[in-house]
Amino acid sequence: MHRLLIALLAALDAVLAAAGGIAVVLAPLTLLWVFGLGDPDWSALWPASAAVWHLGHLVPLTVTLPDTYLAATGIDPTFASFTLSLAPLAFAAFTGLFAARSGARAAEAGAALTGWLSGSLVFAGLATVVALSSTAALVASETWVEILLPSLIFLVPSFVGAVVGSWRVGDDGPIDALRARLDRLPHAWAEVPALALRGVALTTLGLVAVGAVVVVAGLIARSTQVIGLYQASNADGIGATVIALGQLVYLPTLVLWALAFVAGPGFALGTDTAVTPAATQVGALPGIPVLGAVPDSTSSWLLLLVLLPIGVGALTGWILRGRMPLTSGHDPLAPRLVLGIAVAVLTGGVGALAAVVSSGAIGPGRLAETGPQPGPLALALGLETLLGLLILLLSPRFGAEPADHRAEVARDTPEFSFAARTHLPFDRDEHMTGPTPTASVPGRGIASEVWPSTYRDPDVVLPEPPAKPAPADAADSPASSSDGAPTDDEVRARIRAAWAASGDDTQPRH
Repeated sequence: MHRLLIALLAALDAVLAAAGGIAVVLAPLTLLWVFGLGDPDWSALWPASAAVWHLGHLVPLTVTLPDTYLAATGIDPTFASFTLSLAPLAFAAFTGLFAARSGARAAEAGAALTGWLSGSLVFAGLATVVALSSTAALVASETWVEILLPSLIFLVPSFVGAVVGSWRVGDDGPIDALRARLDRLPHAWAEVPALALRGVALTTLGLVAVGAVVVVAGLIARSTQVIGLYQASNADGIGATVIALGQLVYLPTLVLWALAFVAGPGFALGTDTAVTPAATQVGALPGIPVLGAVPDSTSSWLLLLVLLPIGVGALTGWILRGRMPLTSGHDPLAPRLVLGIAVAVLTGGVGALAAVVSSGAIGPGRLAETGPQPGPLALALGLETLLGLLILLLSPRFGAEPADHRAEVARDTPEFSFAARTHLPFDRDEHMTGPTPTASVPGRGIASEVWPSTYRDPDVVLPEPPAKPAPADAADSPASSSDGAPTDDEVRARIRAAWAASGDDTQPRH
């Protein structure tokens, strides 16, 4: 595919990623502006939509409440200005997945660098346009942050997708050179780097799945409290829809909180609060319905949830174990140990990143601290997955043979277990009449004219064979040949006798 076409397609991916995220915010806010507000200020619609999009891309916002609102609600004027930084990660996840797919597609088309640069530059340009056109007095943030963070959320996953795609299909460049350098490592170590990256991908997917399952289980178990908070909000249809959509875009954030809860360190819902399997200490919570899934108290049985990350590590170790090569009839220990440690360290790094992006402020005062702490979550996930990995990686593998041993056995084993048949030239006359009769095996090589009629056309009558002159010394026994072999008449007589003994009414013709 031509590089210009690849660049245009990557630019289109960037436009769709930015436009899709903004449209998800702009559409419901437009409906709210039309049906929910009596006299809407249309000039505030675009800044509000852009602010939500920026918050979804990890941009902290400074919210300033107007004096009229403070007077109407009775809020303390000291809380008139606060920071909102807890990101609805659905927007960042959408942009990141779109960017990774764009980079991988460009790499598969043979122009990874071109596609990556084109998409990243176009998305950065769109982020700049959004940042410069959405200034507002009540919601403010640094312009360079509004440009940098969304651009990085597209640039980094796109680069990762381009590298993965180039590794899969080759690029005739640095990725192939790196692969060749890794192939020159000792046989037991050559697959360790690739398996480590594969392992951290597996542990990440497994841990996210665990967090999602825990969120669903919590919502089901405490559905009464969630429904009660919905009823207490006294929201009409439009308000309930807006609340539901707001909670939906925060769903990835809640999944990461649930993962921190399963791992052990838990998360905070305000200053000096903690939600962990060992204990729960929370004060007054915001009236957000989904927070009704947070348990009021915990049980010691919840500590068994730590087995889930260990199980994810064990499953990953089992998958990686099957892909590790055996050499020289033995399974070296050092590569397996290094692989387990590498995957655990990288998984801990992913946990720290998850804690960073899923923590922040959701309001003034004590609500300025929410989410998990990066250090404890990274340490817990690293140790738990390491335990599961080592259980499978360091255990002996039964029923497997080294690759070089299998090749050696296949090379020394003959293709057939029996002797090959001797090739003889094709003899048409022998094929038609059989081999010449011998005295040692009477009856072999029966001439075609004395075959049973069931093996030929019954209407065909063969001519009588010519009579052979009898030798002078064998006048008394004309049925015997000079060399002791049975004559044709003797063969016919034997066949008739055998046919009659078999009970078959069909008689051979001659």
